[in-house]
Amino acid sequence: MGQDPRTLPPSPNWYCARCSDAVPGGLFGFAARTSVFLVRVGPSAGAIPGTPPFRVIGELVGHTERVSGFTFSHHPGQYNLCATSSDDGTVKIWDVETKAVVTEHALHQHTISALHWSPQVKDLIVSGDEKGVVFCYWLNRNDSQHHFIEPRTIFCLTCSPHHEDLVAIGYKDGIVVIIDISKKGEVIHRLRGHDDEIHSIAWCPLPGEDCLSINQEENSEEPEIPNGKVIEQTPVTKGCYLATGSKDQTIRIWSCSRGRGVMILKLPFLKRRGGGIDPTVKERLWLTLHWPKDQPTQLVSSCFGGELLLWDLTQSWRRKYTLFSASSEGQNHSRIVFNLCPLQTEDDKQLLLSTSMDRDVKCWDMATLECCWTLPSLGGFAYKLAFSPVDMGCLAIGVGDGMIRVWNTLSIKNNYDVKNFWQGVKSKVTALCWHPAKEGCLAFGTDDGKVGLYDTYSNKPPQISSTYHKKTVYTLAWGPPLPPISLGGEGDRPSLTLYSCGGEGIVLQHNPWKLGGEAYDINKLIRDTNSIKYKLPVHTEISWKADGKIMALGNEDGSIEIFQVPNLKLICTIQQHHKLVNTISWHHEHGSQPELSYLMASGSNNAIIYVHNLKTVIESNPETPVTITEPYRTLSGHTAKITSVAWSPHHDGRLVSASYDGTAQVWDTLREEPLCNFRGHRGRLLCVAWSPLDPDCIYSGADDFCVYKWLTSMQEHSRPPQGKKSIELEKKRLSQPKPKPKKKKKPTSRAPVKQEVYDGNEDESIRESSGPVENGVSDQEGEEEAREPEFPSGVASVASREPVTCTPVSLGFEKSKVTVNNKVTLLKKEPPKEKPESLTKKRKARSMLPLTTSLDHRSKEELHQDCLVLATAKHSKAELNKEVSADLEERFHLGLFTDRGALYRMIEVEGKGHLENGHPELFHQLMLWKGDLKGVLQTAAERGELTDSLVAMAPVAGYHVWLWAVEAFAKQLCFQDQYVKAASHLLSIHKVYEAVELLKSNHFYREAIAVAKARLRPEDPILKDLYLTWGAILEKDGHYAVAAKCYLGAACAYDAAKVLSKKGDAASLKTAAELASIVGENELSSSLALRCAQELLLARNWAGAQEALKLHESLKGQRLVFCLLELLSKHLEDRQLLEAKSSSYNTWATGTAGPFVERVTAVWKSTFSLESPEQYQAALQQLQSIKYPSPTNNTPSKQLLLHICHDLTLAVLSQQVASWDAAVEALLRAVVRSYDSGNFTIMQEVHSAFLPEGCDHLKHKLGEPQSLITPAFKSLEAFFIYGHLYEFWWSLSRHCPKSSVWVRAAHRRTASVEQSQQINNATPEETDSGDSQPEPNRPPELDVRLTEESKQMLITCKELFSEKHASLQNSQRTVAEVQETLAEMIRQHQKSQVCKSTTNGPDKNESEQAAEQSLSSPQNECKEEKNQPLSLPELTKRLTEANEKIAKFPESVKIWPFPDVLECCLILLHIGSQCPGSVTQDMQQQAQELLQKYGNTKVYKRYCETFCT
Repeated sequence: MGQDPRTLPPSPNWYCARCSDAVPGGLFGFAARTSVFLVRVGPSAGAIPGTPPFRVIGELVGHTERVSGFTFSHHPGQYNLCATSSDDGTVKIWDVETKAVVTEHALHQHTISALHWSPQVKDLIVSGDEKGVVFCYWLNRNDSQHHFIEPRTIFCLTCSPHHEDLVAIGYKDGIVVIIDISKKGEVIHRLRGHDDEIHSIAWCPLPGEDCLSINQEENSEEPEIPNGKVIEQTPVTKGCYLATGSKDQTIRIWSCSRGRGVMILKLPFLKRRGGGIDPTVKERLWLTLHWPKDQPTQLVSSCFGGELLLWDLTQSWRRKYTLFSASSEGQNHSRIVFNLCPLQTEDDKQLLLSTSMDRDVKCWDMATLECCWTLPSLGGFAYKLAFSPVDMGCLAIGVGDGMIRVWNTLSIKNNYDVKNFWQGVKSKVTALCWHPAKEGCLAFGTDDGKVGLYDTYSNKPPQISSTYHKKTVYTLAWGPPLPPISLGGEGDRPSLTLYSCGGEGIVLQHNPWKLGGEAYDINKLIRDTNSIKYKLPVHTEISWKADGKIMALGNEDGSIEIFQVPNLKLICTIQQHHKLVNTISWHHEHGSQPELSYLMASGSNNAIIYVHNLKTVIESNPETPVTITEPYRTLSGHTAKITSVAWSPHHDGRLVSASYDGTAQVWDTLREEPLCNFRGHRGRLLCVAWSPLDPDCIYSGADDFCVYKWLTSMQEHSRPPQGKKSIELEKKRLSQPKPKPKKKKKPTSRAPVKQEVYDGNEDESIRESSGPVENGVSDQEGEEEAREPEFPSGVASVASREPVTCTPVSLGFEKSKVTVNNKVTLLKKEPPKEKPESLTKKRKARSMLPLTTSLDHRSKEELHQDCLVLATAKHSKAELNKEVSADLEERFHLGLFTDRGALYRMIEVEGKGHLENGHPELFHQLMLWKGDLKGVLQTAAERGELTDSLVAMAPVAGYHVWLWAVEAFAKQLCFQDQYVKAASHLLSIHKVYEAVELLKSNHFYREAIAVAKARLRPEDPILKDLYLTWGAILEKDGHYAVAAKCYLGAACAYDAAKVLSKKGDAASLKTAAELASIVGENELSSSLALRCAQELLLARNWAGAQEALKLHESLKGQRLVFCLLELLSKHLEDRQLLEAKSSSYNTWATGTAGPFVERVTAVWKSTFSLESPEQYQAALQQLQSIKYPSPTNNTPSKQLLLHICHDLTLAVLSQQVASWDAAVEALLRAVVRSYDSGNFTIMQEVHSAFLPEGCDHLKHKLGEPQSLITPAFKSLEAFFIYGHLYEFWWSLSRHCPKSSVWVRAAHRRTASVEQSQQINNATPEETDSGDSQPEPNRPPELDVRLTEESKQMLITCKELFSEKHASLQNSQRTVAEVQETLAEMIRQHQKSQVCKSTTNGPDKNESEQAAEQSLSSPQNECKEEKNQPLSLPELTKRLTEANEKIAKFPESVKIWPFPDVLECCLILLHIGSQCPGSVTQDMQQQAQELLQKYGNTKVYKRYCETFCT
């Protein structure tokens, strides 16, 4: 599988005449979005033998918009130079070795559409733009020339390879011109013949016109020329052929000497051969050419569907061509090809590289016309990565271009063995999940809410679930079936069902056997099982524990809920993140420590990752749900939201996280330690996955359209960038494409929120903008084009391009344009001939009967004729003959003087005239004259021209007509976006519900509530629904205070308090706690008050923290803890052991006289009125229920102090109620906490404050010496002596100050062995060893006089020589060592398996030997041991023996930690050697015996040899 990093790059840009190029020696570059990706091809690529010889080696980053042109310098000696043009208006010259810009110019005023580096002039770069302007730029002299040849859009240009001044230019309308730049761009030839866009121009590689024997008569479009010779020599020396490819489906060969066409090749229609292409997508043709240097009689061209053709120009009349890759199926591109570039490798192979709309880059061997290799690419964000659990190494990638990629990362012959799946997807793929057991079964979810199942081994379209989500699918997960699906019999139900979580906050359960059937919302089951009365939170993430018994749901409010099968009983809620949860991951089950499978890591819109250990909760199976507010481990370092986390399947407790800060971070979670940071992406990371086969290899995907495979061992950084570096990454990201308004799209639908990532309120934004969906910056380069291939971005319609020149502001401009258009349409209805000056005079009222009036102003003859017709009509008694009737019909204006029917006709004609001229109000008045009010209203309603005055008259026509008119007017107002006015009209006809619904559906919640409150009964459910809907929207937008008011209005006080606390700052939490307290939600109130106090604690605001805790009686115990913490902090500050910060201490914290414990109880008595034993007992019970996790080296000091003070408070309370055994236990816990975290100073301070006289007084209090508590007391006493022992030793070594911070903390454990010493204890790191004690250089023999006190102390050290503890600790070390060796064996075995699968067999024995060797030396052991590889049975035997030994020890010994006995022996021996005579002979002997007996683990071997030989 190759230990090499790999890149899956973005797709090459579409519809550009030259945006990829290559130079001899094997360097190929292609423009993708705003940068250029470089690919090394040939032997120098350093690919693994047997795989295709190419490698993506880097990226040229600097343009801010799409790169439209890319060209190398083809001059020997400067192959490292290249030029790019971009829609940002610049042409940049780059050095590919340094990947830096050498120089740039921004001469063009319009979008650049063509670019070429002259093959004749070393430093000339020619570019052309959409308005027809050509710039020649000379790099070395930084000089430029400007030519404007034709006012047409340039599509492509190519400089002549034979004549340094000639440039051929192809235009959008099919014209081709050849210009001479030395003569101010004079046109030498204008070549007419094509009638559509010119896509490509290729000069014949040989000068002169002898290479083709073209018969002149054929195709000749002008009179023939005798003997084929030119009569009059044109300025072009000898002439040359030129080939052009056009959208008109023809290739034309032109003769420069004659300035006309000599050959036409028409593209053949080929039967499509199994191309993977959506038949519904109609794509335009792109015809690109390449004229091979060494074969001037042949020409390569693209064709309709992605095929490549090699034309034989010697037989033009037969239209003879050869198809590339004719023999092998499926090797051709499946969609149109945009660019062809020749490349000669170092081993002189002639290759051709092609880029295509199918998003593949292909390399062809010109000798065989076969495809050598394919580099796939991505046309959208990489949203999701998923490795198949069945088909090892199969990586599925969900991409924003509407396709799923399945990458076989283990393929031996092909590094990029990628299959595309597009059928039935049609939208961004935002979620993927492989079936845990069924081969090739891949579930996918999309941006538009679709959930489907693919069989990746067949070519069938996917099955699609008939139930869609309303918004983006965030996550998919396979899990055991739940009711109602699980209620079927064994054979009637699947073993696993598919769960999907969507952006609307719902989790659906789909039956994979019946995707056509209904999917079930699991909220119903959760409600029924747990009888929940509050609204359920909006779900944003789902994750099943590997054993299928536990499900975790992450929510929008940051909570995580843990449910148990079969009925989803809620067993615990984790209140840790206070922002939307994006990702949850359970630790794998195959580690060396089974309890690690209870670890769950989660990431949210906050930058902190929390790991929780749910072992105790899950195993205790509590009756009522537990709330967890303390994480097991906290991983902080990222600076933006977390989008994805994944556990390493190869290590214990190793996690990788992906973040919007642009980096991926690997953590050792057990030590809370950042290990390495990957910064290769240029965008925000969206997904990350650990290779299932290689412990060093990780894959990550981002919104830069890239997937990177990277190695943890090759990263130079260990933690995410802070400060300046993250600003640089930000800059990198900002150089990504800006949001552009798209054609055919409403501009309003896209807001320029690229900056949303860095906004302050970004975190509040709902997961739609967080997880995958691009924030306004849609995948504009590739994805949109895929929808509308008819519009090449950057070349087609000029009008659509214009807004782009004004960058993001253009959005506003587009909007205003829309409104202007509305005004224009309204104006049409006004009088057409209004002139501004007419406004100054008083305007004459418009005539009601303009047509009739105008007919009465005709010529005298016409008027006379009117009189005669009228007379005939009035006075002929008989029926009117046809002629007269026809006359009357024609002269409608006579209706004024005849009967009513004729008058109606006249009114009708006049009315039509008014309507045509845009004056409906005059038409309405005429109809009123006629008395047809109902007709007026109907016509006005049909045309959307009802007005207030018309509706006001409606009652005249009757009650029902009025009702109908008001409703019609309300509808019309809605079309005109006047919703509030429409609602008021509905209220006028007592349609209250309709009015409220109208306001609500158009987001006028404030108005809707006002109307509902005023007009409906208070208990009407509509009102509550309004409050809740508005509250949810306000909450989504981050307006928490107003949302809380809504929830209070709806009598949902619980939700009001929850939403107020969402912001997570102290003020909000305090208000939320007070609110919860007022409404009687006591449990919530106390948890919020505690959170508030903890926030204030971080800011060292002691007084504020006490204020917050006062809110709730149940927090009395916590107030005591905080009080003790404050006194201890002040005590440490006074002794300069904490750096003094400005802290707002309470007044009672400042008195310093007296022993510490007495001061504490005095303050409790005076401030908290704690006097009677009952009160002490109550406080004790409150605090005993709270358990904190054990600390690590990386536990923050403030958190550590709080946890220690919790234990100390318990100790003081226990003393007060004379429960001395409990007091000893609590005190020991506090000491062990400081010991585990490596904080010696605090441990000694606890000793001096709480045991100023040593442990003797406790011994008296305990009374009965044989009582059960003695083991705990012994441990406490041992730690006390241990601390003094160290201090004494350091006082002997002069260069160590007496109370320096514990040296051990710095050198803590080189071997990770100690990590898992105390397997049987709850916390793995409680025992410790002196493995890293520096051996002090022995100072010259000091004549040290020991004080009595020191002598006494050294005698008491005997207490530390506990034989049984030494034996227990030795067994635990053995267990840990064996487990480490086993883990190493497993790793080696996996590696050798991989080697076996990749090397086909012959070297099998070597890999096994290598594994054997490495097993013998997992760490750095002594030489003798290296030669004794341990067999598996031997190891198992050791493990069993050690475990049996441990089991034999009484529980009392195992429960309580004890200082490392061997470590104490070593220190005493050191003291003895430094200060002879200080340690008695028999003590030294005892120490040596213990070392010899129990020092057989590798940690202690070296030291034992030093002292025991």
